[in-house]
Amino acid sequence: MSIVERQEQLLQNLNILHDWTERYEYVIGLGRKLPEMPADQKTDDKLIEGCQSQVWLDARLENGVVHYVADSDSQITKGMIALFILLLNGESPDSILTADFSFMENTGLKEHLAPTRANALNLMVTLMKRRALDFASPAN
Repeated sequence: MSIVERQEQLLQNLNILHDWTERYEYVIGLGRKLPEMPADQKTDDKLIEGCQSQVWLDARLENGVVHYVADSDSQITKGMIALFILLLNGESPDSILTADFSFMENTGLKEHLAPTRANALNLMVTLMKRRALDFASPAN
């Protein structure tokens, strides 16, 4: 399934939930499903700078695709990073770098977040793309 198809599936899942609190419960549920990030990986170099909560993100390239691991000390923030992992995990660096996240405006989530948490979404995507860039093939 492509990133766009995953985005469409996510929007369909969220559109079933008409109340914004139900949507946040869905996102928090995604965070609960994230595999535990080992404590020894929660280092300062993996912290996403500028987030209100502590959010750790790591990535590795395996067989040409990026695998992300993340955690947060906040349930909603952990859910948000889990949402992005759901969309980007197992994709090639080039697919991640060209992914369009304007669909987030249609989720109904951002307008109910505090401005600092809404900004954290942008920071998460930026760092995930930056990590993908680290793994991308140099242009010929």
